[in-house]
Amino acid sequence: MATTNFTTSFVVDQTPEQVFNAVTNVRGWWSEEIEGGTAKLNDEFDYHYKDVHKSKMKLVEVVPNKKVVWLVKDNFFKFTKDKNEWTGNKIVFDISEKDNQTQLKFTQLGLVPEYECFNICSDAWSNYIKNSLHSLVTTGKGKPNAKESEFNDQLLQQHNKEDMEKRGYHISFTVEATAQEAFKKINDVTKWWTENLKGSSHKLNDEFTVRFGDVHMSKQKLIEVIPGKKVVWLVTDSKLNFIKNQQEWTGTKISFEIAEMNGITQIDFTHIGLAPEVECYEACSNAWGQYIKGSLFKLLTDGKGAPEIK
Repeated sequence: MATTNFTTSFVVDQTPEQVFNAVTNVRGWWSEEIEGGTAKLNDEFDYHYKDVHKSKMKLVEVVPNKKVVWLVKDNFFKFTKDKNEWTGNKIVFDISEKDNQTQLKFTQLGLVPEYECFNICSDAWSNYIKNSLHSLVTTGKGKPNAKESEFNDQLLQQHNKEDMEKRGYHISFTVEATAQEAFKKINDVTKWWTENLKGSSHKLNDEFTVRFGDVHMSKQKLIEVIPGKKVVWLVTDSKLNFIKNQQEWTGTKISFEIAEMNGITQIDFTHIGLAPEVECYEACSNAWGQYIKGSLFKLLTDGKGAPEIK
C-alpha cells in the first residue's frame, strides 16, 4: 500500500522568484529563533520551540525559483514516544508557474498518517505554509514564532492574571452566507472538527466529547446559544498527553460570534484561555487555524469540510 506523505499548496500572483525568496527567508515565516543559514546549498540551520520541538535542517537541493529541499538531520519531540520521529525526512518546496500565477507545493516526505505526530504536525505545517508563508509572499510580512526573549518581554507587559485569563487565541473570516447558515454549520461539529464525537452539539446544555487518537480528549458543554449570533462551549474536561499539564484546556471557553451585513457574514472564533504562555499554544493555535479557516470555511463555502476521520 502506498504511503501518503503530507502535502499542502497555495497559488499566488507573485513571481516564482518572489516565492523562492520568501521560502528561503525561514525566519520570516516559521520562527525568528532560527539559527544558521537558510538560503544556499549545504546551509544548515537549527529550529526550536521552547523545549517542545527541536530540529536541525540541511539544504540538500536548491534550484533558484524552482525548488528547495531540506533534509532533517536531527529532531526531538517532547510529546511523542519516538522523540526522533522526523529524523531522515525531507521537506520539499516545489515552485511552478502557470498562467501568470505561481504555485508553491509543500511536501514532507516521511510525514505519513502512521506517525504519532501526524495530526499535530500536519495542522502546524498547514498553518505555517498556507497562513504565514502565504502572508509573507503576498504582503511582505509573515507570522513566524516570535523570539522567546521578545515573547517574555511581551508577557511582562500584559495585564494582571484576571485580565490574562480573559485573553485567548482569536481568528476570524468572512463568507457569502447568512448568519443562520453559519450558525447551523458551526453546530455541525462532526462536519468540520472531527467525526470522532460522542454526544450532541446543537442545543443549550448539550455536551459532547471529542478524541484525536490518544493525543487529545476534551469534553465540551454548550453554555450559550443565540441562534444566528453566538455559540459558546465550556471545556469541562480535557487531556492533552503531549504537555505537562494535561488538563490545560479544562475551564477554558470556546466562542463563535456571528455577524451579518449585506449578505456577508463574519465569524469570530476565540478560545478564551488559550494564551501564548500556555504550553500547548503553538500546537493548539495551529490546529484551530486549520480547522476554523480551513475546514469550517470550506464547509460554509463548498458544502464539505475537512474534519478528522474516524
